Amino acid sequence: MTLGKSIRIYLKEGSVTGIKFAELVNQTIQALSCPRTKLPDLNSNFKREINTQGVYFLLGYEEDTLKPKVYIGEAENVWDRLKSHDLKKDFWNEVIIFTSKDDNLTKSHIKYLESRIVEISKETERYSLENENNPTLSSLPLPDKDAMEEFLSNIRLLTGTLGHKFLENTISANSKSETKIQLTASTENNIVIDSTGDLELSLNVKGIRANAIQTNEGLVVLQDSEVATNPTKNYGYGALRERLIKDGIILRKDDGKMVFTKNYLFTSVSAAAAVIVGYSINGRNTWKNKDGKSIKEIEKSEVK
Repeated sequence: MTLGKSIRIYLKEGSVTGIKFAELVNQTIQALSCPRTKLPDLNSNFKREINTQGVYFLLGYEEDTLKPKVYIGEAENVWDRLKSHDLKKDFWNEVIIFTSKDDNLTKSHIKYLESRIVEISKETERYSLENENNPTLSSLPLPDKDAMEEFLSNIRLLTGTLGHKFLENTISANSKSETKIQLTASTENNIVIDSTGDLELSLNVKGIRANAIQTNEGLVVLQDSEVATNPTKNYGYGALRERLIKDGIILRKDDGKMVFTKNYLFTSVSAAAAVIVGYSINGRNTWKNKDGKSIKEIEKSEVK
C-alpha cells in the first residue's frame, strides 16, 4: 500500500519566487530553494541549515537551446562551496540544498548521495548535466546504505515538489523494466507492461504504428515507435519534429524507416500524434487502448 506524504513549505518572503524552506513531516531531511540573487539573505536567515554538510543542485538553462541544466554537488560546508560557485559558474539562477536536521550525515554519506543522484539524472535525461566527471560511489555499511537510499527517495520527492523533476523517470520503474515493444502488422496493442496505473496506448495511422504510455505528466512515446518519413510542409508541430531529429531522438534507419530511439515525454497527446504522422491531428481521437477506445472515449466513460 502506498502511503501519503506531508510536506511543509515556508515561503521566506511570502512569495513563490523567493527563498523556500521545505521539510517532510517527521523526517530529518530539510531542503532550501533559493534564487541566486538571494544568496546573502539565505546565509543571514538560514545559517545553521547551510553551514553544514549536504548535497546541492545548481539549476539553470543552456544558452543556445534553453534546455534545463543542473550541476550536482556535495560539500562538508555547503555555504562555502556556494560562494565559490557564485564566482566561477555562470549558467545557474537557482540552488536547492539538502541537509539533515540531526547533522548525522558524514562525508561518505554525501559522496554516496552525489554519485547516486548523478546516476539517476543521467538515466532520466530530463536536464542537461553540468558535471564533467562521474563521482565515485562510496562504500557504505548496509544499514548506512539503506538509510541513504531512503534519504535519496526523500530528495527526489522534495525536488519534484519544488518544481524540478530531473530525478523522476518519465514512466514508472516497473513499466520501464517490463516494457516490451513489438511493432507488427497486427492492429492489437502489443505493449506488455506491469500494471502500474498508467494507461497503455497505441496509434495506427496509414501504416505508421506507435506505442505510448499516458502518465500524470503527459504522453510518453516509447522507443522504436515509427514516424512518418514525409511530413506535410509547414504544419503546426514541424519545428518540434525537426528538433527531435536534430537531437537524435528520432532517427532514420538504414532501411529508410524513421523511429524513436528512446522514450520521449510529450505534454500534449496531439503534439505526439502530429509529430508521428507528419501533419496536424487530434491525438485524443487517435491514441487508443487495447480495446480500441480513444482517449476521448475513455475520459468520457470515466467521468460518467
